[in-house]
Amino acid sequence: MEKDIEKLKYPIGKFQKPQNVDKIQIEEWIKTIEEFPDKVNNEVKNLTEKELEKRYRPNGWTIYQVINHCADSHMNSLIRFKLTLTEETPTIKPYFENLWAELSDSKNYPVESSLKILAGLHERWVHLMENLTEIELEKEFIHPENKEKVSLKTNIGIYAWHCKHHLAHIISAKQN
Repeated sequence: MEKDIEKLKYPIGKFQKPQNVDKIQIEEWIKTIEEFPDKVNNEVKNLTEKELEKRYRPNGWTIYQVINHCADSHMNSLIRFKLTLTEETPTIKPYFENLWAELSDSKNYPVESSLKILAGLHERWVHLMENLTEIELEKEFIHPENKEKVSLKTNIGIYAWHCKHHLAHIISAKQN
């Protein structure tokens, strides 16, 4: 039973950082991030309010919450990128995503505004990522929860995974 819940939580598995991250890998990750808003939009454009309330697992988030979470998370990520590019190894500000998902603008607010945010945000974010130099890709921020340094190139991979992870949640919820 616990294994089943883990599979529902992580339908594509947890992020695994490759040993070697090359230019081709980064380009693939950026393409995943670029395509995410359209893929999400295609998955949810014809869903009813009742269907948007479906969950991908027991006690998991609804489709509403997943989409609104992606807008919140990806806004935070873009800001972290900009901080990392303009400061010397900044310590980023974490946020309580589970509590954010319970706020009224996440829980049952129409997804159209978050879909618009994702479209515009990803357009700018992809432009920024496509124009990073090798030196900028190596720049790092510190995540205060685990004191780990994360490079921008690794963070691109994390967010490509994040896109696929939550797209899989939406698809799974639709099938429930």
